[in-house]
Amino acid sequence: MKAAKVKYSIIVPMYNEEEVIEHTYDRLKQVMDGTNETYELIFVNDGSRDRTVELISMISEFDSNVRLIDFSRNFGHQIAISAGMDYAQGDAIVVIDADLQDPPEVILDMIAKWKEGYEVVYGKRLKRKGETVFKKVTAKVFYRILRSMTSFDIPIDTGDFRLIDRKVCDVLRGLKEKNRFVRGLVSWIGFRQTMVEYVREERFAGETKYPLKKMIGFALDGITSFSYKPLKIATYVGFTLSIGSFLYLLVVVFQKLFSGFPVQGWASIVAVNLLFNGIILMILGVIGEYIGRIYDESKGRPLYIVREVQGYPDKNEAEDEAADSRDRDRNKQYV
Repeated sequence: MKAAKVKYSIIVPMYNEEEVIEHTYDRLKQVMDGTNETYELIFVNDGSRDRTVELISMISEFDSNVRLIDFSRNFGHQIAISAGMDYAQGDAIVVIDADLQDPPEVILDMIAKWKEGYEVVYGKRLKRKGETVFKKVTAKVFYRILRSMTSFDIPIDTGDFRLIDRKVCDVLRGLKEKNRFVRGLVSWIGFRQTMVEYVREERFAGETKYPLKKMIGFALDGITSFSYKPLKIATYVGFTLSIGSFLYLLVVVFQKLFSGFPVQGWASIVAVNLLFNGIILMILGVIGEYIGRIYDESKGRPLYIVREVQGYPDKNEAEDEAADSRDRDRNKQYV
């Protein structure tokens, strides 16, 4: 007997979430059961080292709506989202983190907007509870800088918590860049987009999976994936410094030849040289970020490796479908 077509796919990336995962499952199940439509809960384990996989595996044994995609190692949050999209079978796909900061009940508001005809419905945070002032300020600054650097609109104060239509998911599955910034990709491809507003709650349990180091890397992925303005800024800075240095050289020569003013201040000259060398190294670092990403793309390695999948009625069919999506032509054009 053929299984009923899935209406909604809920993608939940996980990394060491044993303290919260059962509560996340309970709330998601309660919300999705209330729709009275078919759904699947796709939990993507991104190389957890605790009991996360064990707990989801146990849940999938008695709930046929639960799926588990278990990575061979940690590939990253954005890659976990991409894998969930590869395996998702629903007409509408929702991405939500496991920490319950994004309330699952907001999914119902997203579904309502989707039924009105919108193809992307993202969650806009009105307030962020339980986060430090530093994180709030840096997040606000980053999104405004990124928005000013791109030629398309990336909504501010939003995360990956959103609903996308099946056609949007299919387009995203065809984009295989390695350093992924999913929320930027969703904005870049277009379609009819709208938002629902909500208050982001404190993390239910456990620790944040985005410490400062990962936040910086995430910001670099966002900027370098959608803007080359840092390279243009580097060019402008280099040109300005060159002109300034040349003018200063003319002043020094004039003072030496015509005014008899002795050229002094070797300490200041060394300081200026150190400043210029520092700027040059920063510019080389910017260029290196772009070259490094080009190098990653040239390798042609898969985005992720799956150890096993659980919860699919036909596991082989699910794996084949996901593999087919990953092997699509990179140069396919969508009109």
